[in-house]
Amino acid sequence: MNELRVSLVQADIVWENKEKNLKHYGDLLKTLTLKTDLVVLPEVFSTGFSMHAGHLAETNDDWTISTIRSWSKDLGAAICGSFLARDDAGKVFNRGFFITPENEAFFYDKRHLFRMGEENEHFSAGDRKLIVPYKGWNIRLIICYDLRFPVWTRNPDNEYDLLVCPANWPAVRADVWKILLQARALENQAYVCGVNRIGTDGVNIHYRGESALLDFKAHPIVETEQNQTSVATGIIQKDALAGFREKFPVWMDADRFFISS
Repeated sequence: MNELRVSLVQADIVWENKEKNLKHYGDLLKTLTLKTDLVVLPEVFSTGFSMHAGHLAETNDDWTISTIRSWSKDLGAAICGSFLARDDAGKVFNRGFFITPENEAFFYDKRHLFRMGEENEHFSAGDRKLIVPYKGWNIRLIICYDLRFPVWTRNPDNEYDLLVCPANWPAVRADVWKILLQARALENQAYVCGVNRIGTDGVNIHYRGESALLDFKAHPIVETEQNQTSVATGIIQKDALAGFREKFPVWMDADRFFISS
C-alpha cells in the first residue's frame, strides 16, 4: 500500500507497575481502533527503564505480549515497542516487539545497552537486526540508545523504508534526541519515527517526550508537545520516498560496513 498511517503514543510510565501501565496504554489505544496501521509505544512501556529485570522480565508468551496481541487484533493495526524479556536460560533482554493484527510476532533484542544507566550490567545485548515486511513496507526496529550508532542503523540498498525507535530518552539530552532522529532520516533516506515517554521515573530521571515522525528529508510530519500525553497519527507515502530515492540516489554511493558481534 502506498500510504501507511503511523500513530505515536506518548505517555507516562508507572514505575515497575505492569497492571497500571497496561491499563493506561490500553485505554489510550482504544481511540485508534480502525484508524491507523501502525502504533508505536515508548521503550519498556509496561515497566519503565528498571534494572530489576529478575522479577519483571517475561517470556514472549506472557502477560505483556499476550495483551499486545489482543490490542493489535482489536485495533486492526500492528503495534511495536519494547518490554523486559527473558529466555529459558535466564538471560534478560530489552526486547523490541512488532505484533500484527494477523497475530504475527517479530522480536529484536536491543544491541547497544546504555552503560551510563548500568543496562549493560543487567541485560544481554542482541546481535541481529530486524526488518519487518508489513503492508508493502519494510520497517526497521531499533531501541533508544541504538539511535546513536549510525553503522548499526545503516540502510544499504534501501533495505528499509521506515526506521522506528521506541525510547526512554531523558529530558537533559532532548536536543540530542531531536538531532539524531533527523540525522538517521537524512543519511538513510528513510522515514523515521521516534516515540519517547514523559514523566519522572523511579530513579528520578525526567522525560519530556518530544516524539516525532519525520520524512526522508527530516521534515516533521508529526511532532508531539513536551510533557503532554499524546496520541498522534501521521501518514507516510511510499511513492514519495521512492521518487526521492530515484531523483537523489545517495544510497548508490554509500560505504559498506561490517559489524562483528
